[in-house]
Amino acid sequence: MASSSCSYNSPCAACKFLRRKCMPECIFAPYFPPEEPQKFANVHKIFGASNVTKLLNELLPQQREDAVNSLAYEAEARVRDPVYGCVGAITFLQRQVQRLQKELDAANAELLHYACNEISPLPTSLAISPLTPLQQIPQRTQFGARIGNEGSGFYRQSPITYSFPYSLPWNNDTSLEDINEGGGSL
Repeated sequence: MASSSCSYNSPCAACKFLRRKCMPECIFAPYFPPEEPQKFANVHKIFGASNVTKLLNELLPQQREDAVNSLAYEAEARVRDPVYGCVGAITFLQRQVQRLQKELDAANAELLHYACNEISPLPTSLAISPLTPLQQIPQRTQFGARIGNEGSGFYRQSPITYSFPYSLPWNNDTSLEDINEGGGSL
């Protein structure tokens, strides 16, 4: 808690702004020191000195500092953004958190993708495609092969091809169709 400015013979920022004598029992003195005149000016402009006095008198002494800090923050936000005030700042920060969370999720997914490829990269001919629920694909896929028990609702999609940053161990002349058909050069 700030010390009372009345003991230094200098009126608090509130009394100075209101052009009145700062009494020793001034309710504003502990919270609006003379070196912060803009703090009270903003609070007075938005809430009014009379309303702030009533509010502080209704609160317990240990709650007053938090109340004044909240009033000062809201008043400064209202001065900067008269329409939204601190709600605009909160909304901006919430959107920033959501955007950063999406970026973090994307980075984690990419990291997981690279980690999985580094541990056991499968050749494109042996790549196993992920299973997709029945509602998301047509009745028959490119290969028309059904996977699992009757009525399981999952189909194998066409193989996923990966581009590797290194050369593959088999001959580059062999096409993917030859490998899938059992052909290819030995």
